[in-house]
Amino acid sequence: MKDGFIKVAACTPEIQVADVDFNVDKIISQFEKCREEGVKVAVFPELCITGYTCQDLFFQNALLDKAMEGVVKIAKTTADSDMLVAVGVPVRANGKLYNCAAAIQDGEVRAFVPKTHLPNYNEFYEARHFAPYRGECAAIDLREYGQLEFIPPMEQTIFVCEEIPELVVGFELCEDLWVADPVSNYLAKAGATLICNLSASDEVIGKDSYRRQLVSNQSARLVAGYIYCSAGDGESTQDMVFSGHNIIAENGSILAESRLFENGITISEIDFKKLVFERRKISTYPASAEWDYSSKDSGFLDKDNISRERFSLEIGETALTRKFAKTPFIPSNQAERNERCHLILQMQSHGLMKRIAHTHSKTVVIGISGGLDSTLALLVCVMAMDLLKRPHTDIVAVTMPCFGTTKRTRSNAEILCDALGVTFREVDISKAVLQHFEDIGHDYNDHSVVFENGQARERTKVLMNIANQVSGMVVGTGDLSELALGWATYNGDHMSMYGVNASIPKTLVRHIVQYYGDTCTSDTLRDVLYDILDTPVSPELLPTDESGTEMTQKTEDLVGPYELHDFFLYYGIRWGFEPSKVKRLAKYAFEGDYPDQVIDKWLKTFYRRFFSQQFKRSCLPDGAKIGSVTLSPRGDWRMPSDAVAKLWLEDIDK
Repeated sequence: MKDGFIKVAACTPEIQVADVDFNVDKIISQFEKCREEGVKVAVFPELCITGYTCQDLFFQNALLDKAMEGVVKIAKTTADSDMLVAVGVPVRANGKLYNCAAAIQDGEVRAFVPKTHLPNYNEFYEARHFAPYRGECAAIDLREYGQLEFIPPMEQTIFVCEEIPELVVGFELCEDLWVADPVSNYLAKAGATLICNLSASDEVIGKDSYRRQLVSNQSARLVAGYIYCSAGDGESTQDMVFSGHNIIAENGSILAESRLFENGITISEIDFKKLVFERRKISTYPASAEWDYSSKDSGFLDKDNISRERFSLEIGETALTRKFAKTPFIPSNQAERNERCHLILQMQSHGLMKRIAHTHSKTVVIGISGGLDSTLALLVCVMAMDLLKRPHTDIVAVTMPCFGTTKRTRSNAEILCDALGVTFREVDISKAVLQHFEDIGHDYNDHSVVFENGQARERTKVLMNIANQVSGMVVGTGDLSELALGWATYNGDHMSMYGVNASIPKTLVRHIVQYYGDTCTSDTLRDVLYDILDTPVSPELLPTDESGTEMTQKTEDLVGPYELHDFFLYYGIRWGFEPSKVKRLAKYAFEGDYPDQVIDKWLKTFYRRFFSQQFKRSCLPDGAKIGSVTLSPRGDWRMPSDAVAKLWLEDIDK
């Protein structure tokens, strides 16, 4: 449970219809396996103690009595475990029969949560046997079945963990999710962060896909964890088959899923601190209801007829089994990745198209270095001109070689511009920079930040003045990762009139350029893009070797690997994780790639630079938001430039 992770399970045991002893033994067996795995919340299918397909046997007292004995037996098995367990069972109350989830913990049945919406269409006819829940309550006396110390209620209940206040568990049963106004909507508004669905969903063609989307969408809509557990092998096949389709989701993401027609246990870890962070951030998410236990007459499924029970869990570290992508900004699926890259290019080019049209710019001016960022920005400029039905010659691409420019990048810049048909200009800035050094009294052999930034600012001055010459606007090339680290020269490459890459992290820039190369029709263009992809990232601000072919400056040697920094950016800034938690996840995701001390080093670099360089982000040029992370001072990120990083740096060493 460290860092907010709770291990949860959806369990589908083998059953035999109406054989309660057999079913209880199988449930207990899976419970024991869950305990061995460190599971803290386990969910079993709807009516699994008896079987969902008992039909008119549900009218038999013998079956109902045996079911109560069974649920008490399961409860007693949990006496030495703090796991919260939910099993499906028929319950008699108020002269009716209810389809319930029995919430069990610490040796007791804590509550029976009844099903609200009963399907009575197509193959379903639950209303023949069960009554729908309409807010009524009852006390279920289990003393004759062996539970002596506690009489559980039958009512809608959410369970609040005393040790982990972010963990609030609510229950709905099968159809409660499929209706137009799901029960889980009310549970989430009441504060539930984990929804457990006990289901017996039969399988028909296409239903598994719909079910998966339904669970994923509901978890996203509620910003919640969701455990969907369905009946499987052993249910009657008289008219239906059940596949045991189990799904664990978190805020729209499927964390784990069982194969169809395979009984078993599906386990993952849900991050409740992440969920609570997102709910706090979303201003339209309703505040959890204030609870008034004295009144229950305000209506069905209102805050006043959802009771709140407390439960305890032993605090410990949750072993992680879920996957954390090394590159969270990039889909792992090739087809999805290509679709994402195509969409991003469309968003970037349409954003630039609007700005060109609005400013009546006759041209766009861009500095082209032969590196990744300027390459992507140039491709976006080309697409924007195509949208405007204007010639590519309206793009003025300027290469500005100086002391650190290599023959490879200089050549690639020219080949790229020629392949795209843009106007190409070369302005060697060496003499201007040397004159500037002489003017301010700086020694050429002093390769300090003055040496580097003098070149960067000269390039920006050249671009701005050429833009004035050709009635154009300067398109910026800097990316999101550079903005996060402040790896830009203030009023140098930091400045432009529109920043098309401002919301694109460096790891994603590479994939977008790769996608463009893979899908373009020109062999020349494809070859130069592939060579640019193979070129190390460098600002090329320090002198090359004598041959002019070898870079003496590589960005990732100086500030750290961009795949690490993008990982830190995603989890530390997008999700607000504590640095110690970001470190834990990075070591888990990059195990075998980087030693722990290397991750520690670059994580400290990330936070130190992120805090110290905010002043550069406070005056960024315009640039459209593309993904879920952006650092625009007018958009998602507002931070004082003089905030202190001490708290975050100390947390890394905890």
